[in-house]
Amino acid sequence: MNTPHAEPRPIAARVSGAAATGAVLAGGACLFFSWVGHHNDQSCETTDGLCFTWWDLAALPLTFATALVTLIVVYKQLGIGPRLAVIPPTLLLAPIPLAAAQATAGCWAAAIAGGAWASFFALAASSRYRILGLSAAAALLLASLVVLYR
Repeated sequence: MNTPHAEPRPIAARVSGAAATGAVLAGGACLFFSWVGHHNDQSCETTDGLCFTWWDLAALPLTFATALVTLIVVYKQLGIGPRLAVIPPTLLLAPIPLAAAQATAGCWAAAIAGGAWASFFALAASSRYRILGLSAAAALLLASLVVLYR
């Protein structure tokens, strides 16, 4: 039985789809952490000592789980592979540029940095643009480290 194979999407569609996904995930994470901080301030307002809420403990695992599932689904639809080489660096290293952008200019900058980071790794997933994507991601990571530790 012959099944029609989907033609690979053009690189521009894959990179722009990854950039949009990265920007939405970064912006959503920034807003979620802001909400968690506000909720924590309200809940621990009357406490003089150390105060933890359920949201404090669950915020990071919930964010990583949501990002992981979203990236797997979206990258599968966009035809970005190999996902094993793209998703772990995105999840493990992306907080550095996001933190630098958020500390410098707020949530909108973090969303832009998330979009740029995701697009660089989507570009690196293509064998033709691998060096360009990895170089751009390394430059963004280095610039973020300079901003954070200056």
